[in-house]
Order: sequence, then C-alpha cells, then structure tokens
Amino acid sequence: MAKIALVADSTADLPEDPRKEWGIHVIPLKVRFGSEEYFDHEITSEEFYRRLETADELPMTSQPSPEEFMNLYKELLGEYQEIISVHLSSALSGTLNAAHIAKERLKAKIHIVDSKTISLGFGLMVMDIARRIREGMDSAQIVEGLSKVRENIETLFTLNTLEYLQKGGRIGRVQGFLGSVLNIKPVVRVGDDGVYQTYGNARSQRKALDLIVSAFDTLAAGRKKVSLVVGHGGALQAGKYLQEALENALQIKTTLFTQVGPVIGVHTGPGTVGAAVQFE
Repeated sequence: MAKIALVADSTADLPEDPRKEWGIHVIPLKVRFGSEEYFDHEITSEEFYRRLETADELPMTSQPSPEEFMNLYKELLGEYQEIISVHLSSALSGTLNAAHIAKERLKAKIHIVDSKTISLGFGLMVMDIARRIREGMDSAQIVEGLSKVRENIETLFTLNTLEYLQKGGRIGRVQGFLGSVLNIKPVVRVGDDGVYQTYGNARSQRKALDLIVSAFDTLAAGRKKVSLVVGHGGALQAGKYLQEALENALQIKTTLFTQVGPVIGVHTGPGTVGAAVQFE
C-alpha cells in the first residue's frame, strides 16, 4: 500500500498535466450560472469568462460538502495509509472546515492544511508537497515544514475591475471605493493571514503589471528563486507580457503558465493577471 495521498481543491488552478505528473487528487468547488451548475474547470476558462462578461447576475460558487470529502477520503484510504489534504485560505472559503468535518467523522490519519493563499501560490505549495512526498519524507516532516514553505511563496495580481471582489464579498483589505471611482488598477498581495491586501495602485493595466515586476524584484532581494508561475483570467496577451517581464527581471524560467479557473474568476473577474514566486 502506498503511503501518502495528496488532496488539493480545484482553486489551486493546476492544469491536468502537472496534476497527473505529481499524483495530485483534486476535489472541485462548483460554480453556478442560474440553474446551471458546473464543477470548477468542468467549464473551460475561455467559456467561463465569455459568459461572465455577459451574465445578468454574478455567478455563485460553492465549496465541496463534508460528504464529498468523505467519499474521496474513503476511496484514497483503500490505497494509501494516510492523506495530506491542502486547501485555499480559510479566510476566503469554508472548504477547509468541510474537510475538517470529514476527517472527524472518519477518524482516519488525515492531515488538513490551510494554504493561506489561493490559485497560483496555492498551486506552488501543492507541487512542493508533492515533491516532498516523492522524496520519501513522512507526513509529520512535510506538515511541520509547510509554515516555512508558506512564508517563501509570494502571490501578486492585478484586477481589471474591483466590481467582482466587491460583489462577491471577498474585498478583504483592498481599497475598493477609490479604485472604482478613479478606474485605478490595484495590485493585490495575498497576506500572511490569507486575506487580500493592497500592495499598490496604477492607472493602467500595463503600469500595474510593471508594478508587479518591480514588487517581485524587491521581494527577491537576498532570496534564492525556486519557481515562477504566471496566470491570467481571459487576458492572454497581458499574461504573456507579465511572463516575459518577470523572466527577464528575475532571471528564472516560468514553471507554469496557466489560466485562473472559474471559481476564483467569479471573484476576480476577467482581465485578472498575476504571478507567484517560490523562494528558498
């Protein structure tokens, strides 16, 4: 029997290839347009952002139920001795709590982890855990070392509009009203507590992307760069611009270029562009 199974929820926004390569088991959140409900990534990002821009009402999102977690955990415990289950920031979703309920009901060796981040940074953490499992580390070592991993992952993104964060109630510490009035593009950082906070503001998307590059250049001072991931929500050209600018500034190749999935996209909206860097 294999030793450790790795579970992550779909908001890590990991494409299929790295999920398969690293043996990552994904439990999806859901997005609903009216009466139509989809698993996260069941509807493609392209289709989702097209529908989002024309929808009369903001789509709704929902977390997996404790029963859905239990079903997955039971299946995995037939093949693995224990499970590490890591999820998006508990400050932004009740997903982690649903996982805890499932664990308590099963009374099994399941380690529940709050990533305290989302999307790109979350994906970097999941891939780091997968590497440690493959290297043969035991679960106690892995879980104990995650606070350090978390400290060494920086996630920054810019939004085309604050409308979606405000409507979805995920505004956190981002200054919403001023940005909406003046059409300012905020650069948002995921804080150590897993809550969005304003890093800076710019008067255009291009200037916001340049601010992200300079921010990472500052954050990289004296630190070894391990991995870079870049993502976008219906903004391929801007995503490619950020990728090239970060690779040049940080002298590191992109590990993963991806799209922000539907569940995160409900709250960030089309035109979102960002990156995460893991340091050592």
